[in-house]
Amino acid sequence: MPTHGVTEGNQKRKVLIIGGGFAGLECALTLSNDDRFDVTLVDRTNHHLFQPLLYQVATASLTGPDIARSIRQVLAKAKNVTVLMDEITGIDTATRAASGKSGHRYEYDYLLLAAGARTGYFGNDHWADYTLGLKSLADAQAIRRKVLSNLERAELTTSESERTKLMTVAIVGGGPTGVELAGAFADLVHRSLKSNFRRIDTSKLRIILIEGFKNLLEPYDANQRDYARRHLESIGVEVRTETKVTDIRPGVLEFGDSTNLEAAAIIWAAGVAANPLTKALGVETDRGGRITPNPDLSVPGHPEIFVAGDLVAMKDNEGKVVPGVAPAASQMGRHIARVLKEELRLEKGRFADRKHDLRPTFRYWDKGMMAIIGKNHAVVKAGKALRLQGFIAWMAWLFIHILFLIGFRNKLAVLLGWATAYLKNTPEARIIMHPPKEYEAASL
Repeated sequence: MPTHGVTEGNQKRKVLIIGGGFAGLECALTLSNDDRFDVTLVDRTNHHLFQPLLYQVATASLTGPDIARSIRQVLAKAKNVTVLMDEITGIDTATRAASGKSGHRYEYDYLLLAAGARTGYFGNDHWADYTLGLKSLADAQAIRRKVLSNLERAELTTSESERTKLMTVAIVGGGPTGVELAGAFADLVHRSLKSNFRRIDTSKLRIILIEGFKNLLEPYDANQRDYARRHLESIGVEVRTETKVTDIRPGVLEFGDSTNLEAAAIIWAAGVAANPLTKALGVETDRGGRITPNPDLSVPGHPEIFVAGDLVAMKDNEGKVVPGVAPAASQMGRHIARVLKEELRLEKGRFADRKHDLRPTFRYWDKGMMAIIGKNHAVVKAGKALRLQGFIAWMAWLFIHILFLIGFRNKLAVLLGWATAYLKNTPEARIIMHPPKEYEAASL
């Protein structure tokens, strides 16, 4: 079995980073061109994805390349960083090595596990066969393909019952992802597509947002939650709170009150689960598979292993849960890189035997939360005092997301895409692209 990154006599510390998301990429960038480290970043895709805008790909507002960038391109000038596209399938903590689907073996002195999350179904994994999640570009394209294809089929059919089902989109989960999807779909069908069809009235497309608890956007203030609900309902979204999903069948949602809902497109935005690689570390995890690390983000009992991003379940210095958002993941990646740099410095001094004890505690800088609720409307919550909603919050959302995009081309593409969609009131990314097998079937 081939081994990567092992060289006789090489005194550099081998750092293995699993995952090219915000945490992994930020760690690699912070360690870049530091001759003391030989860094290998492994990801099962070749691109870094700006997930906060993933819902806009799903709703035809942006294209995939607008929010993704080649990891190799981002790290092209980092001479000590090797980027490999492989899927890590196992971690052996005893021998300090990870194994890839390719058959390669990756040895490490330090490991950062930042492999991200997947859609979680609260123990009902079979629901994945009947729903669409939103964690990758493939997921976003599948949602867009499903909804747009359903509209095309609704235009074609002569059956009223079939048309009603095809023109129903159910979104389960009233957090930011669900709210943003619902608002964007409402804008798409009630405003952008209203003159594109002849046999169907797109304003009759039902967008149903389902939340099991009392409120949408639970972490936000009460007036912001109410504002979000009122606006969604004003643009045609049916909001159902305190509605528990008990089962999902093909095209059907069942609820706790023995009622059901037929929907040709069911989007699951209600839960996340950590990458199953956390189980390979042999430490305790929560229900979602996340690890509560030491204050320095290392794994209990394994000072050479760190976790970051969606794999972390911890509270900040004020006792608040650190959210699974991009700014938190980026901060974790930078923190871990700085810990490694400081540790190598301490190894040469009189505190070498206490280097693990002297590691700094991760401190999360909360930059706030924001959610967009369709065109010209958003909510922003930051710190103890800053609360915005409406158009000014929407503008803040646009500015901050442009700021955090990686690469000038991506910033420019997204800005131009938004400007065009805003002025023309219609998105340009509405082409339906079938996967190869689906395309062949659709062509017969």
